Amino acid sequence: MLEAPAEHRGAVWTGWSGLAGAVTFLTIVPLGGGGDLRRAPGWFPLVGAAVGGLAGGVRVGLQPVLGPVAATVLAVAAMVIVTGALHQDGLADTADGLGVRGDRARRLAVMRDSSIGVFGALALIGWTLLLVAVLDQLSSVHALDALVAAGALGRWSVLLHAVGSPPARADGLGAGFGVGRMALVAGSAVAVAAAIALCGVVAGLAALGAALVLAVLSVLHVRGTLGGRTGDTLGATAALAEVVVCAVLLGVWRG
Repeated sequence: MLEAPAEHRGAVWTGWSGLAGAVTFLTIVPLGGGGDLRRAPGWFPLVGAAVGGLAGGVRVGLQPVLGPVAATVLAVAAMVIVTGALHQDGLADTADGLGVRGDRARRLAVMRDSSIGVFGALALIGWTLLLVAVLDQLSSVHALDALVAAGALGRWSVLLHAVGSPPARADGLGAGFGVGRMALVAGSAVAVAAAIALCGVVAGLAALGAALVLAVLSVLHVRGTLGGRTGDTLGATAALAEVVVCAVLLGVWRG
């Protein structure tokens, strides 16, 4: 029996390890071995698209039975559940840290506190209400397309955020999460393809632009307030990009 060359087997293993690492990190889906997070960033937009597809499928499947509002609420709930509320946790912690008065050390200390404060609670409520309100106004097909695109672009914005900002601490996820050139190229290709293929050229470019602007603003903001990125700011960037992309798509499609 012919065997694949060792370098081919190595490439397949590297690819699987990266994909498994992205799935294990970004979702609650268990994969054997857990993969390698160091090779995972390039797969983030693809896994994000799959998460958005799950949420969009819930919306499409339940809308005829429950109507758009209830189906949208359950779609958002499915998206949060399958990710283990990873990005929402980051959003809440980041809002709490940026909402307190004090220097960078004080903000970073608050962000490490596991309890949710007023600013974190308000951020989560605002994120949920805005996302539900936007998706409720879309047809089931457009909601599916928007959720898949937002899932991919939200994780793409994480890569951009990581590339554009240094770690705020010497330890933690923000310090350990690195995005190489090839990972950024691969993730960007998936994000661009998902946005344009699903949303069309005009809407897709608008969504890409929205995610890019959000990522740039997040980089500038954390550089000025925290000195750089943390695991929480990475998650917050993904959550905010998701809702911004959906809102921009609604505006383009309604226009």
